[in-house]
Amino acid sequence: MTMKSLKKQKNKLADANRQLEILSSGIFENGELSTFKDKVSKTYQFPLRPKQLEILQINLGYMCNQVCEHCHVDAGPDRKEIMTKKTMQQCLEVIQTTGAHTLDLTGGAPEMNPLFRWFVEEASKVGIKDFIVRSNLTIIRANKKYHDLPDFFKKYNVHVVSSMPHWTRGKTDKQRGVGVFDKSIKALQELNERGFGMPDSDLRLDLVYNPSGAFLPSDQASMERDFKKALLEDFNIHFHSLFVITNLPISRFLDYLIASDNYEEYMYNLVDAYNPAAVENVMCRSTISISWDGWLYDCDFNQMLGLKVASKVKHISDYNEEVLNDRNIITSQHCYGCTAGAGSSCQGAVT
Repeated sequence: MTMKSLKKQKNKLADANRQLEILSSGIFENGELSTFKDKVSKTYQFPLRPKQLEILQINLGYMCNQVCEHCHVDAGPDRKEIMTKKTMQQCLEVIQTTGAHTLDLTGGAPEMNPLFRWFVEEASKVGIKDFIVRSNLTIIRANKKYHDLPDFFKKYNVHVVSSMPHWTRGKTDKQRGVGVFDKSIKALQELNERGFGMPDSDLRLDLVYNPSGAFLPSDQASMERDFKKALLEDFNIHFHSLFVITNLPISRFLDYLIASDNYEEYMYNLVDAYNPAAVENVMCRSTISISWDGWLYDCDFNQMLGLKVASKVKHISDYNEEVLNDRNIITSQHCYGCTAGAGSSCQGAVT
């Protein structure tokens, strides 16, 4: 490891520790904030334990063609962390033996990993039938080497889950950058042309919405109706489902909350909206998150905070599903984001 990469690693660790320190300090002007542990304990649900493993969520790297305002991964064009072929091969060995049925590929922009296509092809050979790729849509229009992605997705029956901040240009570009909306619309139209998102089509196309400010999202069903109506009327675009996700107070969104003096109020809103019923189905109970360098986490939010699984098995090279299933899930104050209202996960509302 070079001095430059070592320094970068130390800086990331220091930032994760800073975030955890902020989150764990729950004493505000209006009183002390209840800890997530205490809330869950009141309904006899602590500690959280894994259920049947369903999804392996693999982060192929933090590199992205966008720099989004609330990205919890802090992704961008300047990020060099990328999964190597060696780590991918270790993942493939695990895929052959895991009880999980779904491979969920994320980033950054997972498609920017030079081995993205190779990995999907190899994973399909060893038995994965259910692929999810979390695409920011604009990558399809980024340059010519990505223009074939809709056809590639169709060939391997990839379930495309795409970020879409809003059905209007102004709100989308404010959160994602100038020009993002028009490129996203063009990408969605290309996916529709291949059959993705069309009524009665098996080619799944789902959109993801998360709020652009310091507030909780609206009801998922009503948001989906509004999105479908607007995109169909304005652009003749179809999609299957809308996943509504609450912004968790970490990374860029945490910085935004603090800089805008909204942190305290936002945390109180999360606590006030806490729903014990959502605890049962939070994604960390059925998912293992694997970082670009092969470390194991309960979820990708914990990954961003450097909170590795509480298990003897901490890296993909030592993977043992039986041992991993006998662990307690690591929680902190950011977990209120996944249990507010109808709950929030990478698959949207959980109740």
